[in-house]
Amino acid sequence: MPQDIASIDPDWAWSPFVPSTEQPWNRRLAAHLCRRAGFGASSQELDALVKRSPSELAHSFVENAKAASQRDPETDALASAMLATGNSRNLAAWWLYRMLNSPWAGDQASTTNPLLEKLTLFWHGHFATGAEKVDDAEMMFTQNRLLRRHALGDFGAMTQEISRDPAMLIYLDSTTNRKAHPNENYAREIMELFCLGEGNYTERDIQELARCFTGWEVRRKKFRFNRYQHDTGAKTILGETGTFTGEEGVEIVLKQKALPRFIARKLVRFFIFDEPTAPEQLVEPLAKLLRRSELQIGPVIERILASNIFYSPFAVGRKVRSPVELGIGLLRCLHGSSNLDQVAQHLDDIGQAVFYPPNVKGWDGGRTWINTSTLLGRSNLVGELLRNEATRFGGQTLETLAKKNGVSSPGKLIEWLDELLLAVPLDDSARKELLAFAEQTTGNPSRRIAELIQTLSTVPQFHLA
Repeated sequence: MPQDIASIDPDWAWSPFVPSTEQPWNRRLAAHLCRRAGFGASSQELDALVKRSPSELAHSFVENAKAASQRDPETDALASAMLATGNSRNLAAWWLYRMLNSPWAGDQASTTNPLLEKLTLFWHGHFATGAEKVDDAEMMFTQNRLLRRHALGDFGAMTQEISRDPAMLIYLDSTTNRKAHPNENYAREIMELFCLGEGNYTERDIQELARCFTGWEVRRKKFRFNRYQHDTGAKTILGETGTFTGEEGVEIVLKQKALPRFIARKLVRFFIFDEPTAPEQLVEPLAKLLRRSELQIGPVIERILASNIFYSPFAVGRKVRSPVELGIGLLRCLHGSSNLDQVAQHLDDIGQAVFYPPNVKGWDGGRTWINTSTLLGRSNLVGELLRNEATRFGGQTLETLAKKNGVSSPGKLIEWLDELLLAVPLDDSARKELLAFAEQTTGNPSRRIAELIQTLSTVPQFHLA
């Protein structure tokens, strides 16, 4: 095993993980897969998943997510109810419901899938658009459906559509883009944040690309092209010259060699490790796969989820749980349900309100999720979820859930929670302290378990994914 990221052999890293005597396929590794590919799994789900190989699961997760992405949730009754309020904040409960209730089993009729929701969240942070400025629930819902539809598909098609998306046009001030005064915001962000990264374009490229988008407007919540306000003159963008339209300008950006590396690196950070920055030689095989597949995302995700590096010490426990991963993950692992409007508010309090990213860069993630204020808030979130009268655990109490999972003593309880909730096992010292706490706690059994889990949430390992 290499000692540092820079010394990793890319061929080894992206080869399929094959369980061995030294690293057997077990419930803990299956839980790792479910935390990264989705938002966690219950004990019953892990029992089913561990019977299948890692490569088989990676393939089926991607294929099931692709199938679900083509089943439009437009008629979702909960979404319709949320949209009727006209308040984008109410949409959060709808999306959290999808994250919480997506099956791992691969129901072919399902419109939801954990990997699909996880990738929709990724693209929401990538093509970040905030409802605070857009202030239209229907437009934010429409954009969310767009991201979900393309989440594992053609990155080029998604970029073309997001470029004309009304919520995006409003968010980046492109609704009245006129040839006399081209607005440079979207031209800058599509190169810097969405496709290429800094250093792969010039200010002149931004100015010229902005001219391509002149005449792009929003009318009655739909994209509209105003040909009278479009600059039809010649433009030179990234070395190409012509009388380009907005769509042709986007296509030029999509052809750049820097794009596959840029997207691959972001996917590595999201699915494998927060830091350090992945070296070029590690990213390049995924970038090549993106090029060969004509920017199809699904094959790259499958390669990542089945890989040696994904199951290695370079990945396990090397990410900080986002607030959404923390809250929805806790509920999923405990087969929980709760008042999701309240959950959305708690997530907002600790830094991640879905549909409300902080800026066009999205959420920074990683260590930025953790500070003295958010650590207390994260522990409070766990306590609120466990003690809320609306929270149920498979329709039952925590005590009944624990008994159904073979918990018959404080020691068994610690073992069960350790495997289910933690990416990195407790060390002996922490285990002894928690065991002493569990043995001394008296009173209502469900309340005692809730108190133990909240105490567990103060341990650093609890916040690692």
